[in-house]
Amino acid sequence: MNCVAKFRLYVWNTERTKIFVAATKASRQDLTVTQLEPQWQTDWTSDYIIGSTFDLYALKTPEGELVALGAYEVRDGNMGVHIVYMESQAESNLTLVETPKYRGIGRALVVYGIKLSVDAGFNGDVTLDAKTPELAQHYEQDFGAVRLPGRSAGVAPRYLICDEAAQRIFTDYLEEG
Repeated sequence: MNCVAKFRLYVWNTERTKIFVAATKASRQDLTVTQLEPQWQTDWTSDYIIGSTFDLYALKTPEGELVALGAYEVRDGNMGVHIVYMESQAESNLTLVETPKYRGIGRALVVYGIKLSVDAGFNGDVTLDAKTPELAQHYEQDFGAVRLPGRSAGVAPRYLICDEAAQRIFTDYLEEG
């Protein structure tokens, strides 16, 4: 009997229960949520984001709750997918709340970038910038990311997640069925 693995995104709630989420193209309404209370760190309706060529995705629960937004560059001529920006809802953002409603949001956004990379024929390779030293350490330790050389001083270091590291992350989101 052949078993087919199905890709399923999830985050964890405070009871450590998997909450499955779906990634869809972000709508204008999704972006507007970032201006409402509780306000997100970033206004996703800014001219920079709205006027960009980024592929914007929303992660939502089955009930339609917006859990996160991600901006990705998936372009011909690239070697992989670049994760431009990712942000969790205000209620789950550790810089805004002491106890997040959901955990594992960043990992889900990264694995979705890996999926986009696979779908685009880039072998699951993704890059992302570490905006803080803590994020750089997190990407290296928890995602197996490697720092790419050649970035200018004063610019956030860029990391690559590829090969076995990307595969390890991706397979956590596959289930039989």
